[in-house]
Amino acid sequence: MPDYFHGYSVVGLVAVVGVLFVAVAFGAGRLLRPVVPTREKLLTYECGVDPVGEGWAHTQIRYYVYAFLYVIFAVDSVFLFPWATVFAAPGFGGVTLTEMFVFLGFLTVGLLYAWKKGVLEWT
Repeated sequence: MPDYFHGYSVVGLVAVVGVLFVAVAFGAGRLLRPVVPTREKLLTYECGVDPVGEGWAHTQIRYYVYAFLYVIFAVDSVFLFPWATVFAAPGFGGVTLTEMFVFLGFLTVGLLYAWKKGVLEWT
């Protein structure tokens, strides 16, 4: 029975050491940093834009579209890695290759649609 609880005690000890490490790091930061509040330091700061004028600003939607396209293709590229490992396994060659070409076809159609709609134009 002592060997059973030994594993839990090691995990508990590592957790306590981790919490202590974080607490000491935050405490040292609080003690060592200079505290000199000025009017400028106490201003609201958001993304490098000075807080002047109205609180509402127009944002170009194309930034979000580019980010969305990037996320789509980044997530889809993640599916290529498992496919490459399954493709090498015996008995999966033809079926896996066909499925991947269908998958890449959907990606190509989406990219061509975005291109035709002018989403990829920056001007």
